[in-house]
Amino acid sequence: MAKKKLMIHELYKMKAEGQKITWLTAYDYPTAQFAEAAGMDMLLVGDSLGMCVYGYSGTVPVTMDQCIVHSEAVRRGAPNTFVIGDMPFMSYQISDSSAVYNAGRFLKEASVDAIKLEGGVRVTSRIKAIVEAGIVVCGHIGLTPQSSGQLGGHKAQGRTVESAKLVIEDALAVQNAGAQMLLVEAVPPEVTGFITRKLHIPVLSIGAGADCDGQLLIVSDMIGQFTAFTPKFVKKYANVAEVITNAMKEYVADVREGRFPTDEYCYHIIQGEEEKFQELFKQYE
Repeated sequence: MAKKKLMIHELYKMKAEGQKITWLTAYDYPTAQFAEAAGMDMLLVGDSLGMCVYGYSGTVPVTMDQCIVHSEAVRRGAPNTFVIGDMPFMSYQISDSSAVYNAGRFLKEASVDAIKLEGGVRVTSRIKAIVEAGIVVCGHIGLTPQSSGQLGGHKAQGRTVESAKLVIEDALAVQNAGAQMLLVEAVPPEVTGFITRKLHIPVLSIGAGADCDGQLLIVSDMIGQFTAFTPKFVKKYANVAEVITNAMKEYVADVREGRFPTDEYCYHIIQGEEEKFQELFKQYE
């Protein structure tokens, strides 16, 4: 029996019943297939694909077209999973109308179930406009990578009373603007817990502790595929970089030493055709 895709009202029910929501990024068809088979509740086609797929130093260079292409692949791989498309830098900052247009592209071209955008108080008009267009919105506050320059780098937020107040105000603003979910990144669990209890919408954490309605991790971090750095909040469940590298080393050695391919990996001519092949080869001698 195929996995049943969750709807937004079911995510609200999970929050009310204290059932944790599982969320993971995915950027391609195979990963999406694996996640759906594992029973993942939601997938995020994050702009983190800039680093994890394209090797950029950050998320800022990622384009809408890149996000759409990867979202299409993820949707094909996980047709029965709630998929969220991540609005890349400058896809929503310019105006409400451009934000609605780009959010709409995710639904029209990639059939996602919702979009995510970064920011709190400063993006409330964008959230309202997108929600009024009939699109489910997930907010994203705390450490917001697209604006990390203003935050002094990729640093945890809300660790002082003054900073925590700003995070809380952002959370309230996002909910009041109509967002149906909220992602909190790199914030102390005490602050995340307060926000989770204060808001009626599902609150999810990435590096913001367990006192919330669910968790998100970057798949490339979680499976040990991305090797440039590992954030403090990541638990590695596998080390595929090591597995893949060792497999490739073995392949290189086998080819160089003549151990691959052996006869079992070859296609042979059909029996009874041998003489005809000899005649064919003679034509080119």
